[in-house]
Amino acid sequence: MYTMYKEKTGSAVFSYIILSVAAVVFLMPILLVLMNSFKGTLYISDAPFTVPSTSSFVKFDNYTQGIVTTRFPSAFCWSLFITVLSVGIIVLFSSMTGWYITRMNKTFGKWFYYIFVFAMIVPFQMVMFPLTKVANMFHLDNPIGILIVYLGFGAGQSVFLFCGFVKSVPITIEEAATIDGCTPISMFFNIILPMLTPIAITVAIINAMWIWNDFLLPFLIIGSEYRTIPVAVQYLRTGHGSINMGHMMAVIIIAIIPIVAFYFSCQKYIIKGITAGSVKG
Repeated sequence: MYTMYKEKTGSAVFSYIILSVAAVVFLMPILLVLMNSFKGTLYISDAPFTVPSTSSFVKFDNYTQGIVTTRFPSAFCWSLFITVLSVGIIVLFSSMTGWYITRMNKTFGKWFYYIFVFAMIVPFQMVMFPLTKVANMFHLDNPIGILIVYLGFGAGQSVFLFCGFVKSVPITIEEAATIDGCTPISMFFNIILPMLTPIAITVAIINAMWIWNDFLLPFLIIGSEYRTIPVAVQYLRTGHGSINMGHMMAVIIIAIIPIVAFYFSCQKYIIKGITAGSVKG
């Protein structure tokens, strides 16, 4: 018994060491950006791995100037608007689709499911230029139209996750609701959707992190008129190709704070949502 306990303790200590090293490796780039956001551009180029000293420390000048240069408040509002609405639309329509496909025991439903799965593996570069052309043709090149584009790209993985979770929901609950006179719409919003909360939050986190940090779609479709944060950061590059690294790192730190806070506040639902959908109840 003592030997087994000792082996488990040693294994746990070894796991903690490995995970601690991995955490340091993953956090190091963020800490490096944070550290350099308080240094002048010349010091960032000459000594990027050193702690800010008396001569290199510029206080919050990089933050204030970076906010003004990128018009950060406007970019933040557009990013927030597009991210929140896109995620809401993806969660709503993907959950409805996943529920319908799972409960529809027909060949059509299975092929419909395979189409969404196939959409997960199509590389963005394959459809990048046709998508831009189609978006211009159908006047989707605006903050409202891009919501539809994000729904198309985010639906594949989201429907896949919802389908897996719905399979774990006992169908007897829906049968009882039908006997009580529930319509499909009222059944979904009053019974099914509350039960899908763990996977819905998981889908929301995954898509929010993607949309908030996305550069290509906003840049290609809505351009510079409605700058999101990733697009605004690129405008720190001057006409001669030089970049004020201090301003850029300061803006990047500000940009990642909201999405990191959102992730940490909802992270407990990710494992719960995915594992619950992996076993049929």
